[in-house]
Amino acid sequence: MPCAARKRRAPRQRDAMGQDYYAVLGLDRGAADADIKKAYRELALKYHPLKCKEPWAPERFRQLAEAYDVLSDPMKKGIYDKFGEEGLKGGIPLELGAENPWSAGYVFHNNPDRVFREFFGGDNPFAEFLDKDGLELLLPFGGLRGRGAMKQDPPIVRNLYLSLEELFHGCTKMMKISRRVMNEDGQTSSIRDKILPVAVQPGWKQGTRITFEKEGDQGPNIIPSDITFVVQEKLHPRFKRVKDNLIYVTTIPLGKALVGCTVDVKTLDGRLLNIPINDIVDPKYCKVVPGEGMPLLQDPRRKGDLLIHFNVCFPKSLTPEKKLLLKRALLS
Repeated sequence: MPCAARKRRAPRQRDAMGQDYYAVLGLDRGAADADIKKAYRELALKYHPLKCKEPWAPERFRQLAEAYDVLSDPMKKGIYDKFGEEGLKGGIPLELGAENPWSAGYVFHNNPDRVFREFFGGDNPFAEFLDKDGLELLLPFGGLRGRGAMKQDPPIVRNLYLSLEELFHGCTKMMKISRRVMNEDGQTSSIRDKILPVAVQPGWKQGTRITFEKEGDQGPNIIPSDITFVVQEKLHPRFKRVKDNLIYVTTIPLGKALVGCTVDVKTLDGRLLNIPINDIVDPKYCKVVPGEGMPLLQDPRRKGDLLIHFNVCFPKSLTPEKKLLLKRALLS
């Protein structure tokens, strides 16, 4: 069957929780371990770049490997099922008082051939690629590339999930990767882990890219690919960031909207601001508090603004006496 024909449902790459690993394997959530293995075996053989010559086959093969790498591991699968891709790759909160309150984020090693080899236990499922003398026509397990000019693999791009507090203060994130490195004989290779330290600067924004040059897989006649992390902001329970400003929404009753009030705001650095509101709060009113937003990247000593928006809560009913008082106060 040609590789373009698919028996399983077409994969949805992303759902509300981020990347849908179950859909990549053509499975429903709750699939058993045996179903996950069966799906990967079928699809990995079907879309291996040696069999499927479509230009998108290598990326499809990589997606299958990452999905199986997560769903075949009970711990990774448990985190993904409960917290989605953001929790898996951005880390989840651990017990209070821990030295590092967030777990380490998952980073796929980007070596689909490694997953393929480990799954098939070293057996060659591509016997059809052998010639009459038993010699391999193509090397399905990442063998030596043709001689010629050195070629660099395409960059490996992964998300780096950060909280607003981390982007406010700056921090160092230790990103663990697994990559193939050449052994001393210059012919064989092995998989080794490495920690890449990302020095997060105060004021970084979503989309900031951090590149580690030539930290990808090593191999004969290739230049290792660059590894790039792209900053993604985690949702915050109190603030929404817009460029260098922070937006805070509070709810006040109609009476305080008319006569004034004080709004308490806990900042990202733990201070408690008491903001007096002396103006009449209408639906479009916004209180601007200068210098209480995010640090400016070019000068972290300066900050954007805090913008306070209001939801005005109207009473559900009024007694005749209160209505009369309001008429005298507002309509006389």
